[in-house]
Amino acid sequence: MREQMLTSILNELNGTSADIEASGVISIDGLMMAAVLPQGMDEDRVGAMSAAMLSLGDRTAQELARGELEQVLIKGDKGYVLMTHAGREAVLTVLAKPQAKLGLIFLDVKRAAENIAQLI
Repeated sequence: MREQMLTSILNELNGTSADIEASGVISIDGLMMAAVLPQGMDEDRVGAMSAAMLSLGDRTAQELARGELEQVLIKGDKGYVLMTHAGREAVLTVLAKPQAKLGLIFLDVKRAAENIAQLI
């Protein structure tokens, strides 16, 4: 039931922009709770990488006195990976195309993360 509701939020998020290629809700220990990923993308790998990056981002923000971590953004030549907390127990990870309009995606991701946090 909860997984279906999370998947519904992810489907809605992915539908807000053609530039969003994939999204997932991952527990802070790296387990995939729900995902809308393209064929052939490994859920376990996405989950593990997201948890590791968010943990490193949290530590970096603390060590460098940047306050509470809000998001981690990775830019590669084939697109973006955006990770943000969705409550205390989960992470929302979004994969976007290289030409994505990040301002709009940030807004949509923030809204989705708030909805996920209420559900968990």
